[in-house]
Amino acid sequence: MAAVTALGLALGMMAMTTGHAQITIPTVTVGDVGNPNDTTGYGGVSYIYNIAVTEVNLTQYTAFLNAVAATDPYSLYNADMGTDSNIAGITRDGSSGSYTYAVKGSGARPVTYVSWYDAARFANWMANGQPTGAQQNSTTENGAYSLLGAISGIEFTKNAINPNTGTMTTWWIPNENEWYKAAYYDPSVSGPADDYWLYPTQSDSAPGNTIGTGANQANFKDTDYSVTQSQNYSSSQNYLTDGGAYSSSGSYYGTFDQGGNVWERTDAVTGSSGGARGGSWTNSDYDLLSSTRSGSGSTDELNFLGFRVAGATEASMVVPEPSTALLILMGGAGWLVWRRRKAAL
Repeated sequence: MAAVTALGLALGMMAMTTGHAQITIPTVTVGDVGNPNDTTGYGGVSYIYNIAVTEVNLTQYTAFLNAVAATDPYSLYNADMGTDSNIAGITRDGSSGSYTYAVKGSGARPVTYVSWYDAARFANWMANGQPTGAQQNSTTENGAYSLLGAISGIEFTKNAINPNTGTMTTWWIPNENEWYKAAYYDPSVSGPADDYWLYPTQSDSAPGNTIGTGANQANFKDTDYSVTQSQNYSSSQNYLTDGGAYSSSGSYYGTFDQGGNVWERTDAVTGSSGGARGGSWTNSDYDLLSSTRSGSGSTDELNFLGFRVAGATEASMVVPEPSTALLILMGGAGWLVWRRRKAAL
């Protein structure tokens, strides 16, 4: 599948919505069932699934906050979302019980300052049909994940069946294999010899970082930051780009920004540790490599860390696939990066 155009991103992608949807998240379908793992040991998936074209953005997360966070007992909002000029963001007005939220700047940029628990609550909200109301079992605390008030220190696997609906869970945080396959796999005749690219821009060569229609580009720090094309850092500069801004640099399946912009959480979590992939606006191209993994604290909320969601297709909803609930365990706490070049494996 060739990289999609900006028009294709706007019009051609499958959009998955829920019963009382306030937002639409464009997705692509990842098929090629039963593909093998890469030499890194990741990427094999035995079922069809959908994954979001871009990271969850400010507009989408703001809708979530306005739906469930008039009172915010589980701190879905971090004040740095509105004050950190490098990523801002989302503002909050009012007092507890009547909080309201608004996008600051372009809403197409990815949300940051989200913990794994924030991302899981967003997935629950999506799986439950985007309801409006307090943060409770029917909105954020149950669904894709049985959080039930937890904010740290608990291991989770995805619920194959949504306890609130009695049907297969329809939205979740992608596990590491799902994320990896969507980013690097390419079974096409013109693809890489081993069916996996080194970078999620359909390339084995390091990308450039120029915004626009050029192929093999991403938002990362080469010598210069991508947004400014300057090596000088400014605390007042926003360094995030709109989802799909590198419009000729999609993956084989048609996802964007799986390399750069922000690190993306996967559903791997054990105790205080979680997993993330893809590098960010402040990292080098090395962190975009398929052989680079990161371990983040599951409660970390950082200006270079966000997430995207995955979802069920009609085909995958017929018979729940047990392997979709696989928990990928990643050890280590804090923000650590394990860098292993593919050639060394």
